[in-house]
Amino acid sequence: KYNDDGTEVLSDIDLDVKAGENIALVGPSGGGKTTLCNLIPRFYDTTAGTICIDGEDIRTVTLKSLRDRIGFVQQDVYLFSGSVFENIQYGKPGASKEEVIAASKMAGAHEFIEGLSNGYDTYVGERGVKLSGGQKQRISIARAFLKNPPILILDEATSALDNESERIVQASLEKLAKGRTTFTIAHRLTTIKNATKILVLTDKGIEEAGTHQELMKKKGIYFDLYKSYQEMTADTE
Repeated sequence: KYNDDGTEVLSDIDLDVKAGENIALVGPSGGGKTTLCNLIPRFYDTTAGTICIDGEDIRTVTLKSLRDRIGFVQQDVYLFSGSVFENIQYGKPGASKEEVIAASKMAGAHEFIEGLSNGYDTYVGERGVKLSGGQKQRISIARAFLKNPPILILDEATSALDNESERIVQASLEKLAKGRTTFTIAHRLTTIKNATKILVLTDKGIEEAGTHQELMKKKGIYFDLYKSYQEMTADTE
């Protein structure tokens, strides 16, 4: 719950995620997808029950040590007033120019950064107003590569992008997620077909869980969501 007298946002959540798994969360708005992910870095604490990493209750470790091990790539990228270099270096304060460039190359951002007026020293302005959505996302991904966290949370990371930007960013995200324990919140269901496990989250909790193939065979909630999504994207093309 968000407060003592509020209704339950999440209940009966029982989940075991192995290291390196890619878990996708889908379902209607208000089902608790973002809330579930926000519990992992302790933006909120659970009202009851526990969240453990490697068997350790996350409430028994410092917030800094917990959050140092979690990377975020969100739909609304936070960029502050400063250079491109400073915005990427934010992922690992004190990182060298070589480290920042290496992270940018892995994120597919190096080429466009080099093409900016002052390269890595280009001033981007509050919230990155001088950059496109796809460029901001790649800077955010470069930041995550630099941080190199074992746990990654991707919250609607491509939903605001056009098709070409989405394709580039999605390729970078797949590279970033490799070998990390990843939680992906997705509206564009085609981006999570290869997830280790897909969880269908509704106001009743986890209603379905399985791979894309397993859930399509089941012909339940996920099947209906996927078919609706396909019809919707076909209409807009």
